[in-house]
Amino acid sequence: MAMSTGGGHGSVSSTPNVTPMVDVMLVLLIIFMVVTPALLAGFTADPPQAVNIKDHPEDDQTDQVLGIDNSGNYYLNKKPIHYADIAATLKHIYVDTPRDDYSLYLKADKNLTYAKVLDVMDVASHNGVKVVAMISDQKANTVSTVPGDSKQAAPPPAGGAK
Repeated sequence: MAMSTGGGHGSVSSTPNVTPMVDVMLVLLIIFMVVTPALLAGFTADPPQAVNIKDHPEDDQTDQVLGIDNSGNYYLNKKPIHYADIAATLKHIYVDTPRDDYSLYLKADKNLTYAKVLDVMDVASHNGVKVVAMISDQKANTVSTVPGDSKQAAPPPAGGAK
């Protein structure tokens, strides 16, 4: 606090010194400005909406596609396979036979439990699969905006509509 002593009145005038308070507030403001983005920068992800989907690899004969239907039945390249045979089959495809691509496409029913999908991904990763890519279908009433995609809207006819 500051005190002024003036001549002869005998009164004391006091005014608060706000400089230390302003210094503390500025330091706190800077700390919160630096720390808050770091606190909010945790893992954030928006799930894909499946609008721009390229052609399905199941149409290509060189890609391996493992499917799981809503009953929990397994299919490798659209052929039924028992769960017990998946490990040996994937090992034969990805380890015993030299390949250029070590990716497996997984198409699972949306109503399956995540544990069932994760289990088959674990089996695949232990048998030579390096990358597991998930397949989804084109969202209803949408068209792809990816150039060259077969799910893209048809171009308008040449010469205009008549």
